[in-house]
This record gives sequence, structure tokens and C-alpha cells, in this order.
Amino acid sequence: MATTAKGAWPEKMHEQISGEHQVQPGLEWKMDTKPVFIRDTYKGSGKLKDKVALITGGDSGIGRSVAVHFAREGADVAILYLPEEDKDAAETEALVQKEGRKCLLLSGDVGSHDVRRASRGQLGDGLGPLAGVIAGALAAVSKVVSDLGKLDILVNNASQQHYHADISEVTEEVLTNSFRTNVCGYFWMAQAALKHMKAGSSIINTTSVTAYRGASKLLVYSATKGAEVAMTRSLANLAVQRGIRVNAVAPGPIWTPLIPATFPKEKIEEWKDEAPMKRPGQPAEVGPSYVFLASEDASFYTGQTLHPDGGTPLNT
Repeated sequence: MATTAKGAWPEKMHEQISGEHQVQPGLEWKMDTKPVFIRDTYKGSGKLKDKVALITGGDSGIGRSVAVHFAREGADVAILYLPEEDKDAAETEALVQKEGRKCLLLSGDVGSHDVRRASRGQLGDGLGPLAGVIAGALAAVSKVVSDLGKLDILVNNASQQHYHADISEVTEEVLTNSFRTNVCGYFWMAQAALKHMKAGSSIINTTSVTAYRGASKLLVYSATKGAEVAMTRSLANLAVQRGIRVNAVAPGPIWTPLIPATFPKEKIEEWKDEAPMKRPGQPAEVGPSYVFLASEDASFYTGQTLHPDGGTPLNT
């Protein structure tokens, strides 16, 4: 079952995390130590009342935390997730509904031509191999607007992350797929969303501390995350003309399914002590950053990045 933090924050929860490993993409329901997605003490105050949000990778980890925080603040939520993540998605759906809000499930891959079962023929073959990705983004956003009535918030969160001991281990497939998901996927989702967003809407991109300090064993991932920061700043300059804000969140080491799906079991212990706080964060410690950026509290924020990272940049 999903985990909430009861009462005061369990500072020693990280001690329960042990070396475990999964294959990509990583499934929360299979994790031995479940991530904490929200504090029981978190009280919603209607900051996102009757808003509609689309969250890619919203089935688990940080995406689940964002979905439940948004719902507790009064938003209806759509989550886009991989087909193999159906079980995690169903649990997130139940958690959102428990908050009294709607949850629309969209199964697909933001980096694949068959997301939402879109075909290249929808846009024509002239766009090449990315045509289906574009069509998929358009189809997903259109489904949200059709079923939930509008789109106020887009959270680009779905990402691939791969561990390589040396650059010689990086394959063309990993490099191409990582950029297609982490960069192209973010781009096409934003492009599709902006067709429906009105002034006051918000786009939030999940980047990473690795965009700022680098990570030798996460070389490809770090490169994509740096691109996302540049995209956030550039798109913010464009979207501000429409009254739409674009910001990012750059988490540090956070305990999500992506971690056991990325690192060898023996590297988990090293990863746990990576931040100056000497513990990994929980999704519950990151979700409120998205609430802030999506709400009117951040009405004068655009092109900015929040850093819930346990002080990691202090070492850079």
C-alpha cells in the first residue's frame, strides 16, 4: 500500500531503505520500502480549487505526490503513465478520488510513437519518426480537455534515468530514448498544452539537481535535465506574453521507484548519503513545491527553479 507520513516527519525513515533492484521503469507497488507521498499533517486550503492538471509520470514517486497534493488543494487530475504501470496508476487514482476529486487515467509513453495509440497518419509522414510523439501529446491533451473540460496545469514529470559506469557503456538506443522522453516529450506536451491554456495557467517541469552539479554515472540523464532547465527558461520568456507561467523543480536524491530501477543494489547505500543532510528525501517533501508553483502564491514566478535537494548544491 502507498505510504503517508503520520504526525511529525520520520527523520530516520531512510534507515529502512535497503539495497533493492528492479528493471526499468520501476514500480512502486514492488518496492520493499514504500515512498511517502504526503504528510498526514498537510492541510489543503483550496489553492487549486477546481483547476485541472495533467501530470506525466503521475502514477508513482514524485508524480503521485504531486497528484495527491493537487487533489487535496481542490484540483482534478489526469495522469499519463506507461502501460506496465497500471497497478500503480490505479492506486494513485484511488488516492485522488479519496480526496474528493476526479482522476483521469491515460496509458501511454510520452517518448513513444504509440502514446495514446496515436498514429503517424494523424499528422502525416513528413514529420518523420517524431510525428507519432507529437500526435500522442496532442491526443493526450485533447482527451483531458474533452473529459475534464479544460487544462490549467501541465506537470512534465515522466523521465528515463540510466546508470553507466563509463561513457563507453552508453548505447545509441539509451541516448536516443532518453532525449526523446526527457526532452522531446516535455517539449511536445508543452506545445500541445499551450493550445488550450488560458492566462493564469502554469507549466512545471521536473528537472534534477544533476542539471546543476552533473553526475558522472548518470551522464545521459544529467544532459537531458540540463536541457530541461534551458527549455524552462526559454519557454517562460515566450509563454509570459500569454500570461502563462513556466517553472521547474529540481529535486535532489528522492526515494522513488526510479532509484531501484536505476542503480545496482550495492550503490543504493552510497546514494542514500549523497545529500549534505545524509539522507534521501521523500516525495512528500517535494510535492508542496509543485503546489506553490501552480498556485497564485507564485504569480510573480516564471522561468524559475525550486531546489528541494537536501542542500546538495552546497557541495558544488
